[in-house]
Amino acid sequence: MEINDNTIVKDPSEILRTRTPEVELPLNDEDREHLQQMLEYVRNTHDEQYCTDHQCRASVGIAAPQIGLAKKMLAISIEDGEDLVEFALVNPKIISNSTRLCYLENGESCLSVVPDVEGIVPRYFKVTVRAYNMITDRMEDIRLKGYPSIVMQHEIDHLYGKLYYDHINADDPWQEIPDAVVI
Repeated sequence: MEINDNTIVKDPSEILRTRTPEVELPLNDEDREHLQQMLEYVRNTHDEQYCTDHQCRASVGIAAPQIGLAKKMLAISIEDGEDLVEFALVNPKIISNSTRLCYLENGESCLSVVPDVEGIVPRYFKVTVRAYNMITDRMEDIRLKGYPSIVMQHEIDHLYGKLYYDHINADDPWQEIPDAVVI
Protein backbone atom coordinates (compact mmCIF):
# COMPACT_ATOMS: atom_id res chain seq x y z
CA MET A 1 0.00 0.00 0.00
CA GLU A 2 1.42 3.35 -0.98
CA ILE A 3 0.57 6.04 1.55
CA ASN A 4 -0.15 9.48 0.11
CA ASP A 5 -2.60 12.32 0.66
CA ASN A 6 -5.29 10.45 -1.29
CA THR A 7 -4.97 7.33 0.88
CA ILE A 8 -4.93 9.16 4.23
CA VAL A 9 -8.31 8.73 5.94
CA LYS A 10 -9.99 12.11 6.45
CA ASP A 11 -12.28 13.39 9.20
CA PRO A 12 -15.21 12.61 9.68
CA SER A 13 -14.42 8.96 8.86
CA GLU A 14 -15.71 6.59 11.56
CA ILE A 15 -12.34 4.84 11.98
CA LEU A 16 -10.81 8.10 13.24
CA ARG A 17 -13.30 8.00 16.14
CA THR A 18 -12.75 4.31 16.94
CA ARG A 19 -10.86 3.07 19.99
CA THR A 20 -8.37 0.64 18.46
CA PRO A 21 -7.59 -2.83 19.84
CA GLU A 22 -4.10 -3.83 20.94
CA VAL A 23 -1.84 -5.60 18.47
CA GLU A 24 -0.63 -9.10 19.25
CA LEU A 25 3.10 -9.45 19.86
CA PRO A 26 5.38 -10.62 18.42
CA LEU A 27 4.37 -8.69 15.32
CA ASN A 28 3.16 -10.71 12.38
CA ASP A 29 4.65 -9.95 8.96
CA GLU A 30 1.65 -7.92 7.79
CA ASP A 31 1.65 -5.62 10.85
CA ARG A 32 5.43 -5.24 10.63
CA GLU A 33 5.13 -4.25 6.95
CA HIS A 34 2.37 -1.70 7.65
CA LEU A 35 4.35 -0.12 10.49
CA GLN A 36 7.49 0.02 8.34
CA GLN A 37 5.51 1.73 5.55
CA MET A 38 4.14 4.26 8.05
CA LEU A 39 7.65 5.08 9.31
CA GLU A 40 9.02 5.39 5.77
CA TYR A 41 6.13 7.65 4.79
CA VAL A 42 6.78 10.05 7.67
CA ARG A 43 10.54 10.01 6.98
CA ASN A 44 9.98 10.67 3.28
CA THR A 45 7.66 13.62 3.87
CA HIS A 46 10.57 15.57 5.36
CA ASP A 47 11.69 15.99 1.72
CA GLU A 48 9.82 18.74 -0.18
CA GLN A 49 10.44 17.07 -3.55
CA TYR A 50 8.99 13.79 -2.28
CA CYS A 51 5.87 15.62 -1.10
CA THR A 52 5.48 17.28 -4.49
CA ASP A 53 6.03 14.02 -6.42
CA HIS A 54 3.73 11.95 -4.19
CA GLN A 55 1.05 14.57 -3.53
CA CYS A 56 1.40 14.59 0.24
CA ARG A 57 1.88 17.00 3.13
CA ALA A 58 4.95 17.10 5.34
CA SER A 59 4.42 15.25 8.60
CA VAL A 60 6.14 14.14 11.78
CA GLY A 61 3.82 11.29 12.73
CA ILE A 62 1.07 8.97 11.60
CA ALA A 63 -1.18 6.48 13.38
CA ALA A 64 -2.66 3.29 11.93
CA PRO A 65 -6.29 4.58 11.88
CA GLN A 66 -5.12 7.32 9.48
CA ILE A 67 -4.39 4.64 6.88
CA GLY A 68 -7.57 2.71 7.63
CA LEU A 69 -6.19 0.20 10.15
CA ALA A 70 -7.89 -0.17 13.53
CA LYS A 71 -4.68 -1.13 15.34
CA LYS A 72 -2.61 0.42 18.12
CA MET A 73 0.39 1.34 15.97
CA LEU A 74 2.06 4.67 15.22
CA ALA A 75 5.21 6.03 13.62
CA ILE A 76 7.05 9.26 14.44
CA SER A 77 10.05 10.87 12.75
CA ILE A 78 11.10 14.33 13.90
CA GLU A 79 14.15 16.13 12.54
CA ASP A 80 15.39 18.40 15.31
CA GLY A 81 18.50 20.18 14.06
CA GLU A 82 21.15 17.47 13.95
CA ASP A 83 19.03 15.01 15.93
CA LEU A 84 16.52 12.54 14.54
CA VAL A 85 13.82 11.31 16.93
CA GLU A 86 12.12 8.20 15.56
CA PHE A 87 9.71 5.58 16.84
CA ALA A 88 7.68 2.77 15.31
CA LEU A 89 5.46 1.83 18.24
CA VAL A 90 2.95 -0.88 18.99
CA ASN A 91 0.47 -0.63 21.88
CA PRO A 92 1.84 2.68 23.22
CA LYS A 93 0.46 3.80 26.55
CA ILE A 94 1.21 6.95 28.54
CA ILE A 95 2.26 5.66 31.97
CA SER A 96 3.16 9.02 33.53
CA ASN A 97 2.98 12.70 32.72
CA SER A 98 3.94 16.07 34.13
CA THR A 99 1.38 18.37 35.64
CA ARG A 100 2.92 21.21 33.64
CA LEU A 101 1.27 21.78 30.29
CA CYS A 102 2.61 22.99 26.96
CA TYR A 103 1.22 23.85 23.54
CA LEU A 104 2.30 24.87 20.06
CA GLU A 105 2.03 28.63 19.67
CA ASN A 106 0.37 28.31 16.25
CA GLY A 107 -1.75 25.26 17.09
CA GLU A 108 -1.54 21.72 15.76
CA SER A 109 -2.48 20.24 12.41
CA CYS A 110 -3.23 16.74 11.21
CA LEU A 111 -3.05 14.82 7.94
CA SER A 112 -6.62 13.64 8.57
CA VAL A 113 -8.13 17.06 9.37
CA VAL A 114 -8.61 19.27 6.31
CA PRO A 115 -8.84 22.19 6.64
CA ASP A 116 -7.01 22.66 9.95
CA VAL A 117 -9.03 23.58 13.02
CA GLU A 118 -7.24 26.48 14.67
CA GLY A 119 -6.62 27.00 18.35
CA ILE A 120 -4.43 26.11 21.30
CA VAL A 121 -4.17 22.39 22.05
CA PRO A 122 -3.08 21.79 25.67
CA ARG A 123 -0.68 18.85 26.11
CA TYR A 124 1.51 17.52 28.91
CA PHE A 125 5.02 19.00 28.78
CA LYS A 126 6.57 15.63 29.72
CA VAL A 127 5.30 12.08 29.19
CA THR A 128 6.62 8.59 29.67
CA VAL A 129 5.25 6.07 27.20
CA ARG A 130 5.55 2.29 27.44
CA ALA A 131 5.43 0.46 24.11
CA TYR A 132 7.03 -2.12 21.89
CA ASN A 133 9.38 -0.23 19.55
CA MET A 134 9.86 -2.03 16.23
CA ILE A 135 13.05 -0.05 15.55
CA THR A 136 14.82 -1.46 18.62
CA ASP A 137 12.75 -4.69 18.71
CA ARG A 138 11.96 -4.41 22.41
CA MET A 139 9.55 -3.01 25.00
CA GLU A 140 10.66 0.44 26.13
CA ASP A 141 9.77 3.22 28.51
CA ILE A 142 10.22 6.35 26.41
CA ARG A 143 10.60 9.71 28.16
CA LEU A 144 9.79 12.78 26.08
CA LYS A 145 9.40 16.50 26.69
CA GLY A 146 8.41 19.52 24.67
CA TYR A 147 7.69 19.09 20.97
CA PRO A 148 8.34 15.30 20.81
CA SER A 149 5.95 14.90 23.76
CA ILE A 150 3.26 16.85 21.89
CA VAL A 151 3.70 14.73 18.75
CA MET A 152 3.52 11.50 20.76
CA GLN A 153 0.33 12.59 22.54
CA HIS A 154 -1.24 13.64 19.22
CA GLU A 155 -0.55 10.23 17.66
CA ILE A 156 -1.65 8.25 20.74
CA ASP A 157 -4.92 10.21 20.72
CA HIS A 158 -5.63 8.72 17.27
CA LEU A 159 -5.53 5.24 18.83
CA TYR A 160 -8.34 6.23 21.19
CA GLY A 161 -10.59 7.93 18.64
CA LYS A 162 -9.59 11.47 19.57
CA LEU A 163 -8.56 14.30 17.27
CA TYR A 164 -6.45 17.28 18.30
CA TYR A 165 -9.29 19.75 17.99
CA ASP A 166 -11.21 17.86 20.71
CA HIS A 167 -8.78 19.54 23.17
CA ILE A 168 -9.33 23.10 21.90
CA ASN A 169 -11.41 25.42 24.11
CA ALA A 170 -14.65 25.81 22.12
CA ASP A 171 -15.49 29.18 23.71
CA ASP A 172 -12.05 30.76 23.21
CA PRO A 173 -9.80 28.70 20.89
CA TRP A 174 -6.75 30.95 21.40
CA GLN A 175 -7.08 31.35 25.18
CA GLU A 176 -3.56 31.08 26.56
CA ILE A 177 -2.85 28.56 29.32
CA PRO A 178 -1.23 30.09 32.43
CA ASP A 179 2.22 28.67 33.30
CA ALA A 180 2.25 26.46 30.20
CA VAL A 181 5.39 26.14 28.06
CA VAL A 182 4.77 27.72 24.64
CA ILE A 183 6.61 25.96 21.83
